Amino acid sequence: MATVYIGVGSNQEPRRHVRSALAALAARFGPLRVSPVYAGAAVGGDGPEYLNLVVGCESEEPPEAVAAALKAIERAHGRGATRALCPLDLDLLLYGDLVLETPTLRLPRPDIDRYAFVLRPLAELAPQARHPLSGKSFAELWADFPAADQPLQSVEIELP
Repeated sequence: MATVYIGVGSNQEPRRHVRSALAALAARFGPLRVSPVYAGAAVGGDGPEYLNLVVGCESEEPPEAVAAALKAIERAHGRGATRALCPLDLDLLLYGDLVLETPTLRLPRPDIDRYAFVLRPLAELAPQARHPLSGKSFAELWADFPAADQPLQSVEIELP
């Protein structure tokens, strides 16, 4: 059984899609641990601000199967090719302490410590968990992060 962390983001009807995504993830993977939700500007493109959070769960499935399930949930929520409007973005961030690089999957996800919208909710959800490559805890990585460069605002939403 591996502890899995998944990044969840949406900038198209984000409150509805985040709630729906959490219900779909819970139906697929069982009980979820859910971080606080943050609003922030779209990174790497134009478009409305995103709502982002991280969820944790347990899985016995191989990481490729987990990643495929996430893509299927995205497609079921209308995920298309455009980055400007994104109903749902699900990223497999961590699969236990596995380090993996294949043509379709890299673990840990390389941008965990580059983006506040990933690192902050992950550090709040799993502060003592450690990055498989650096060995630093996510709380330590967040403490060293230049948060002012990527401002986030805490958002209250009703979760399922």
